[in-house]
Amino acid sequence: MIVDLPNTTSAKISKALVRIREDGGAVALGRVLTLVIATELGNEEEAIAAANDASREHPMRVLVVSTSTSELERTRESRVDAQIRVGGDAGASEVVVVTAYGDAALDQESLITGLLLPDAPVVAWWPGEAPANASESPLGRIAQRRITDAAASVRPLNAMHRMCETYVPGDTDFAWTRLTLWRAQLAAVLDQPPFEPISAVSVSGAADSPSTLLLAAWLQMQLHVEVSLLVAEGSPVPTGIHSVILERNSGTITLERNLASIATLTQPNQPVHDISMPRRSLRDCLAEELRRLDPDSLFGDVVRRGVSGMADTNPGALTKATN
Repeated sequence: MIVDLPNTTSAKISKALVRIREDGGAVALGRVLTLVIATELGNEEEAIAAANDASREHPMRVLVVSTSTSELERTRESRVDAQIRVGGDAGASEVVVVTAYGDAALDQESLITGLLLPDAPVVAWWPGEAPANASESPLGRIAQRRITDAAASVRPLNAMHRMCETYVPGDTDFAWTRLTLWRAQLAAVLDQPPFEPISAVSVSGAADSPSTLLLAAWLQMQLHVEVSLLVAEGSPVPTGIHSVILERNSGTITLERNLASIATLTQPNQPVHDISMPRRSLRDCLAEELRRLDPDSLFGDVVRRGVSGMADTNPGALTKATN
C-alpha cells in the first residue's frame, strides 16, 4: 500500500503512520532499527529496493530523505512531500519517503527526528555522494552506524582519503564490505598447508578502486610484509579488484578475476580452481552491515593505520585521492 502526503509535516506523517497501523494492521512491533537513507532527488528507488530486500533479514523502519543540491531546487518554495509504503510495497519494513524543497531541505535532522522508532538504533546510509565528514553531518550525529560508499562518489579515492582523515567508530564504507569474499578466500588459502610465511604481495585493480586500496592495506597489516599496489592495465574487468599475488618459498599463489563474476585460484601443485566472485549487490552489502551495530574495529584500524602505511610503501597510492 502507498499513501501520498503532499505538502505535509513530520507531525502529519507520524499521525498517518499510526492511522495506517490501526486501520490496516501494519505494525512496528519487531522492527529492530531505523535506517535513514539520504539521497539525491530522483535517485531514491534503487536504495529503497536494496533496503526492502535487506529488511527481510532485518525488519526496520526506512526513512528516505530526498533533497537536491541544485541551485534551482534550493530556490523553490519551502515544501515537504511524503509517501508512506507498507505491505508488499515495503518488504518487511515500512518506508517513509520525505522529499524536501527549498529551505525545508536545509535541516534534514528535523525532517525525520519525530519519525524515528523509539529506543531503537539508528543507521544512516548515503548511497551516493556522502558528506565530507559523515559523523558531523546532521543525519550522522543521530546515528550509531554511518554507511557510505566511496565507489559511488565522483572521485572514489578522494572519498576514501576523507574517510581515513575523519573516521570515528561507527563509520563504515561499502568499499570495505565488498571485500568480504576476497578476504575470506585469501584467509582460507593461507589456512592450508604448507604454513609458510609470505615473502611478497602484490594487489592490482582499477586506478580508482577504493576496495583495491583497502585490500592491499589489510594484507600489509595482517601479513607484516610490504604490499605492492598496482593498476591493472588492459584488464577485462574494468572496475574493482583484479588480482592478488602471494609469494612464498613453495611457489606463487594467484587469485585473479578475469570475468565479472568468476575468479581463478592458482596454487603450486594443486588444480586450478574457478571460484564464484561476483561484485556484491547493494542488498548484500547493506544486509551485511546491518548485522552489526557496534563499531567495526578492524575497518577502523585499516583506514586509520593501514592506508597510511600503504602510502609509505607505495608513494603513489593516494596520489589520485589528493589531486
